[in-house]
Amino acid sequence: MSDGYTIFHNPNCTTSRNVLAMIREAGHEPEVVQYLKTGWTEPQLQQLLKAMGRTPRDLLRTKERLAAELGLRDAQPETILDAMVAHPVLVERPIVVTPKGTVLARPKDAITPFL
Repeated sequence: MSDGYTIFHNPNCTTSRNVLAMIREAGHEPEVVQYLKTGWTEPQLQQLLKAMGRTPRDLLRTKERLAAELGLRDAQPETILDAMVAHPVLVERPIVVTPKGTVLARPKDAITPFL
């Protein structure tokens, strides 16, 4: 049962695995959302972006080959957001929702103030 923590997690990502371990080591059992399986909705991403004070470009995995193929590096925010909904892999990870706020925990130590 989650105690107010949710991690949008990719189990194949070392940073995501490390952040999940840090949350658990701090005594919390988060809800784990494997977003590559569940996908994103536009309202969900907009809510997370607003909570973090970030833009779609801030969460775009620019090194992802698909970002270049879709021409997202210079795209408008709405286009980037639409692409993230269509292709969940384009979203940087892990995103963690906590009682203290929402954070893109990259690098992993970014989670520390939220534990």
